[in-house]
Amino acid sequence: MRNNYSTRLTIRASTVVFDKLMRNNYPTRLIIRASTVVFHKLIHNKNHVLNVMGSIVKQNHIILIIQESENTMTVQIQKFGAVAFVLILILSLRMWDQPFTPETTSDSKEITSELAFLNDPPTNQVKPADRPIRTLRDISDAMVDVAEAANPTVVTVFTSRTVRQRRFDPFADFFGFRQPGTPQEDTRQLSGQGSGVIVSSDGYIITNAHVIQNADTVNVRLMNNRVFPAKVIGADTSTDIAVLQIEGTNFSAISLGDSDALRVGEWIMAIGSPLAENLAHTVTRGIVSAKGRSGVGLLDLEDFIQTDAAINPGNSGGALINLDGELVGINTAIASRSGGFQGIGFAIPINLARNIMRSLIETGTVNRGFIGVRMQAIDESIARAFNLDSPEGVLITEVTEGSPAEKAGLKEGDVILEADNRRVNNMNQMMAYVASKVPGDDIRLRVKRDNENLSFTVTVGKQTEEDRLAQSGSRGLWDRTGFAVTEITPEKLRELNVQANVRGVIVTEINQESRAYRNNLRQNDIIIGVNRRPVRTIEEFNQLAGSVEKGQVILLQVLRGRNTAFVAFEMN
Repeated sequence: MRNNYSTRLTIRASTVVFDKLMRNNYPTRLIIRASTVVFHKLIHNKNHVLNVMGSIVKQNHIILIIQESENTMTVQIQKFGAVAFVLILILSLRMWDQPFTPETTSDSKEITSELAFLNDPPTNQVKPADRPIRTLRDISDAMVDVAEAANPTVVTVFTSRTVRQRRFDPFADFFGFRQPGTPQEDTRQLSGQGSGVIVSSDGYIITNAHVIQNADTVNVRLMNNRVFPAKVIGADTSTDIAVLQIEGTNFSAISLGDSDALRVGEWIMAIGSPLAENLAHTVTRGIVSAKGRSGVGLLDLEDFIQTDAAINPGNSGGALINLDGELVGINTAIASRSGGFQGIGFAIPINLARNIMRSLIETGTVNRGFIGVRMQAIDESIARAFNLDSPEGVLITEVTEGSPAEKAGLKEGDVILEADNRRVNNMNQMMAYVASKVPGDDIRLRVKRDNENLSFTVTVGKQTEEDRLAQSGSRGLWDRTGFAVTEITPEKLRELNVQANVRGVIVTEINQESRAYRNNLRQNDIIIGVNRRPVRTIEEFNQLAGSVEKGQVILLQVLRGRNTAFVAFEMN
């Protein structure tokens, strides 16, 4: 309408669709998509163009998004424009009383649906109908059906890494084969094996963080023997959860269940690749022996499912499934005096892993929940002092100023008995439950204060790095230091023949390939200082050591027996 035409109104409608859809019990849905509405008006010999870029129907209103290409001018809409305006008004009034759900674009649908497999199971979910059980054969067939459906979703994980070691040859130095003191470096390949579970058709796999730790390459093999290189999306050592992804589509994937709904005594199955790759996809059966196991000493955040289903080395990262064929846990470890299975295995609850997975996929890191309290366990003496019926729950010893807990009304001396109607048995369980939440979630707490039962709702906040280090526990810096520590007890001091007034943290475990080990730090060494500052607790050690940047040297003051020494090494 640009070449000396008089004022006109042009309406170009790409689609006007009237759908009588019986969706959500709505009688009529009207969808109008207008690609462009252009007004041309010749005023003062200038073109004036208004582009309606699109329309949004929101809360029963039609909103036009208008872009003006030239200077704002008064547009006098002639009769054709007026008729069009009236038609739009009538249509909007027709829709006024009709509930309307805005349609999402294909991009937003893809983003939403990509992680739909991580959504919590609906509370009123209809389970598959149980097959009739008339004979023992029917019981066996039902178990076989579950195993056959779940087995293709379990994969074998293979890892490899190159290890470089320096060695000195005194004979070469003596006979002049090379310059004195020049180290010789050897390299060797280390391989590892574990298990994993495919949880989405586009190739997301959940496994244990320790299965892929320090790996240079990761490959997975499916049940049909196809092998895929895997990309490490992220890992969280505090919960021992890692997420991998393989390229492709239409992979067999398992549904995530509700680990909170498990009952002690319930039948479950474990599937994985124990001991050797020729034993892949081994299925074992057992029961849920216990829930909420903590204090095992394997992880910072422990809330294990205990099972007597046979789990052996290589099963780590494999599936623990219920009789509905749903993934309810990730097999992680065993308790054994022989190194082999002795009837006690541990799995990470899928409800704990669910939010960890989501955070790793979306951000590559873990946005862990935080409420801002310090806690301690309750023994018989504290239970009597607080007039508790039994030594259950956890005692709040400190509430951080400005934290979600303070805003909710929690105070020092409060005893947390339940969280979201779950009984709180110990401090580790409570820490793991809070950590499984994402910022913005609400936790309903039942608290005892001065012989009175109270209820509080705490909105979970985001844990800062300072908070994480303060509460990360004995293995909080394992990835950076290569060793774990714990606080000293009087019994341990007597065992090591150390004076009773010594304060510090003791090295309980150390990786022999770590820089700390190569620089003479050993198990049972007592760390009494970090960078010339005294250390008395795990929190102090984590804060001081965690503040050292990657590549910088950390200086530890160590007590070994009755001798004091310094150990220095670069932080990872």
